[in-house]
Amino acid sequence: MAHIYIYSPSGAVRDRAAFRRGVKRLESLGHEVEVDPSALDSWQRFAGDDATRLAAIGRAAASGADVALTSRGGFGLTRLLPDLPYRQIAKSIDKGTEFVGFSDFTAFQLALLAKTGKISWSGPALCEGFGPLGSSDDASLKGKAEASGAGQDGPDEIMLACFDDLIHGVGEGTGWRLPADSAKLGLEGLQARHAPLWGGNLAVLVSLLGTPYFPQIKKGVLFLEDVGEHPYRIERMLSQLLLSGVLAQQQAIVLGQFTDYSLSSHDKGYSLAKVVEWLRGKLKIPVLTGLPFGHVPTKVLLPVGLHVELLVENREALLLWGHIHKH
Repeated sequence: MAHIYIYSPSGAVRDRAAFRRGVKRLESLGHEVEVDPSALDSWQRFAGDDATRLAAIGRAAASGADVALTSRGGFGLTRLLPDLPYRQIAKSIDKGTEFVGFSDFTAFQLALLAKTGKISWSGPALCEGFGPLGSSDDASLKGKAEASGAGQDGPDEIMLACFDDLIHGVGEGTGWRLPADSAKLGLEGLQARHAPLWGGNLAVLVSLLGTPYFPQIKKGVLFLEDVGEHPYRIERMLSQLLLSGVLAQQQAIVLGQFTDYSLSSHDKGYSLAKVVEWLRGKLKIPVLTGLPFGHVPTKVLLPVGLHVELLVENREALLLWGHIHKH
C-alpha cells in the first residue's frame, strides 16, 4: 500500500501503548511503517532537544515515504521554524511525500506555505488518530485505557476513509452538515471560488502573526479549531486576527471543533455560540461552523495551501478541490 514514516517533531510521546497500537494498525492496513530512531525520545516536554527534532524532520523529508506522519502534537515546532530545512522538505513534497499532522503541526504547515508555497495536510497524528483502543484489543489493555479516560472504540471510520483517500490520491473534497440555525444566515450557494485553503489550530496560528512564517493569504478560506480554550480566549484570538485585517481579507471563515473547555456561572450566558454571533456581526464574509476537524476522533483531512471551492446547498457545506494525484 503506502510507505509511512513516523516521526516526533513536537511533544514527547507519553502514551507509548497508543504509539505501538497506531503502528500496528497502519501495518494491519497493509502499509509499510518506518519509525524514526528518535520518535520516542524525551527531553523536558519535547521529543528530544531542538537539534534532535530538526534531524528527525530532515530524515522524514529524506525518507522517500508516501506519508510523513507526526506521532502527536503538543508544543515545540515554533522554536524550530528558523532552522527548518525548507528546501529539502519542498523537494520531498515534489517527489510525492505528503506531510500530515495537526495541532502544533500548524506551525510547520503555515511556515512551509509562507516559505515555499507547498501543500501539506491537516489530519490525524499517529497516537490520537490510529492509537485508540478498539473492540479487538486485549481486554487488560482496554481496562487501562478506560481508567485513563479513553472511551473511543478504535480509530474513527471517517478519519480512516479520508486517510485512505489521501493514500490513493482520490480525494475530491469534504462535506458536513451545518447547524439547524444556519438557514437564517443566507448561506445558500457559492461562498468561495478558487480560494487557497489554510489555517489550523487557532492559538498556534495567532502566535505566528507578524513573523515571516505567517502566510500572506488573501481571498482564502481560513479554517480554525482549538482545544482547552474558553470562549473568551477564542474571542481574544479571533479579535487579533480581526484587528490585524486577516479575517476581512478572506472569502470565508470555517470554524471546526472547539473542545475541552468549561463554562461557569460567571459567564452568565456567554458561550462559543455568542462568540460566533459576535464575529459574524464584525464581518461581511460568511462564517461557517461545524467542520469535522480538530481535537476530535471524527476528523477530515484538509490540504493546506490548495485552492478550493466552498459551496452550501441547503444545510450541506462542501469544500471541493478535485482529484489530487500522487506526484
